Amino acid sequence: SSPGLLLLTSFLLHVKEDRASPTRLVCDNRLIQKYIMEAKDMEKRVGQCQALPALSCPAVLPLVDFSLQQWKSKSNETKRREILCDLALLVGAATGAQGQVSEECGAKQLNQLYRHANSFFLLLQTFSWEAGHWESSCSPHSMEQAHITSIFLTYRQLVQGKLRFFFHDLAQVLCK
Repeated sequence: SSPGLLLLTSFLLHVKEDRASPTRLVCDNRLIQKYIMEAKDMEKRVGQCQALPALSCPAVLPLVDFSLQQWKSKSNETKRREILCDLALLVGAATGAQGQVSEECGAKQLNQLYRHANSFFLLLQTFSWEAGHWESSCSPHSMEQAHITSIFLTYRQLVQGKLRFFFHDLAQVLCK
């Protein structure tokens, strides 16, 4: 009963047949709040893990901070692609870190973060406003971090920031 599978299932159950529409996820604000709380929980739990090693191969993480004014000027498709790029880096960072963390607590939290981030990644690929599909040829602003906790911080900031605002913007269009 993975939360990622639940997220994807709840989304797919609410997809309209004519075009993908993330209605429940977008229109029910409680869901994004739930995912924000889960991200905060994961970040808190990984911080409580004992003796987490520094990553010998640093994780490449997206810089997820943004200007609300600039964000509002972008199309929903541009926002979606930007978030997909951020999620692709996060999924890659979690995968790379998983291979370097043998400590059970940290490995368990990384696995959970991977599942959540990958679910959002798959979810956002299912709908598009422009012709063509998402290509992995994006070059988001990024940084290297050797601390596992940075992966969790970045994920929480992404969910709390861009993803929440993106769903809010979609709700304006889809939930009338």
